Amino acid sequence: MAKLKKALSLYGLTMVAVGSCIGSGIFLTPSFIAAELPSAFNILAVWTLGGIWALTGALTFAELGGLFPKTGGVYVYLQEAYGNFTAFLYGWTILTVVTSGAIAALALAFARYLDVLIPLGEEGIKIAGMLAIVVVTLINITGVKMGEIFASFFTTLKLLGIAFIVLTGVWFFFSNDTGSVDFSPEAVPTTSFAVALIGVMWSFGGWHHASYLAGETSNPQKTIPMAMFLGALIVTITYLLANLAYIFLLPVEDIANSSAVASDAIGKIFTWGGIFVAVLIAASTFGSAGIYTLSAPRIYFAMAKDGVFFKFLSEVHPKWQTPVWAIALQSIWSILLLRFWSTFENLIAYVVFMDILFMTLAGIGIFLFRKRLPNAERPYKVLGYPVIPLIFAGISIWFLAYTLVGRPEQAIGGLVLVAIGSLLFWIFFKKRAIS
Repeated sequence: MAKLKKALSLYGLTMVAVGSCIGSGIFLTPSFIAAELPSAFNILAVWTLGGIWALTGALTFAELGGLFPKTGGVYVYLQEAYGNFTAFLYGWTILTVVTSGAIAALALAFARYLDVLIPLGEEGIKIAGMLAIVVVTLINITGVKMGEIFASFFTTLKLLGIAFIVLTGVWFFFSNDTGSVDFSPEAVPTTSFAVALIGVMWSFGGWHHASYLAGETSNPQKTIPMAMFLGALIVTITYLLANLAYIFLLPVEDIANSSAVASDAIGKIFTWGGIFVAVLIAASTFGSAGIYTLSAPRIYFAMAKDGVFFKFLSEVHPKWQTPVWAIALQSIWSILLLRFWSTFENLIAYVVFMDILFMTLAGIGIFLFRKRLPNAERPYKVLGYPVIPLIFAGISIWFLAYTLVGRPEQAIGGLVLVAIGSLLFWIFFKKRAIS
């Protein structure tokens, strides 16, 4: 029987972690965030909080990744901590909500920026988004190494593009008499801060995707923890610098009113800025959609191997050594979500709540494992235990509570799908293996 190929390097896996985060968020959410928090201080504060969440989460998950270096990542951590039921619900939610929804949102963002370069019309935008999903699916089916090359290329490209935006902002601010930026704090409702955090969490979500690929990684006990931490660190620095550049280039009220803040910011300096940013965002979102198509199907593969999902999803292609049917199933559902949800804002609110819910449960698992497995080999132990995991869990729980209040429709919609998944689990568990 064909097996998954161990072909991923630390660099490639770090690019998966970075590329999973840097997709559309840093280009599309700053205006949404500035509208909720109309001051430079609060904008940087909410992005800093997101960075703290990502870094404490990466440090926490690094210990879990070293302890359980298996294909499926977070699915495995939940399974070991809480059993098959919770793990199944995570995999089901990743398929029906989180990753498929993220791929649909990214493909839609890609098509909308492609429309800037080549006018497509509303129906053409949907078709282009669906075709983008088909292309990244074919790339990832043909081999994990091909997926790594794809991820590394597009992630490097988007980092260079963001570096250009940052350098432009710094150059403009210090070479022109623009006056000083007001960084004094302003009081805002806690709910506004939490709602703004939806865009931030969407932008930071993804560093844990490196853990899904443990079964195809050389020396996963060390490579997985390092890739997740480096990914979260690179993304945090990148986002803070990018937002600082936006603030240097545009007044906060202009950021809040902009529908394309990166284009408006660069367009202020260069006449070709809008085209440049459209190309950058199209490449960025296309690359991230490809990375999500690479990583998450390993969860469905692991579920099928455990006998709690369709057995055919555990099949590995004899030539390409990839979970071909798991990849195909996710992409088909992503295309359906893109077709019927159609709006970026609805998709990300729908995705983020459920993603953070299960990541919080996985992070809390570290306390269980410290008690249950005190003598287990841990290639990496989280620094500052138990403070670091508590910070991660605390920010996550606070965010979930306020999102349920501020955006109840999408949150409740995700919980309904969890209820459906609960019913399906008992059907699969009863049969144990389905042909």
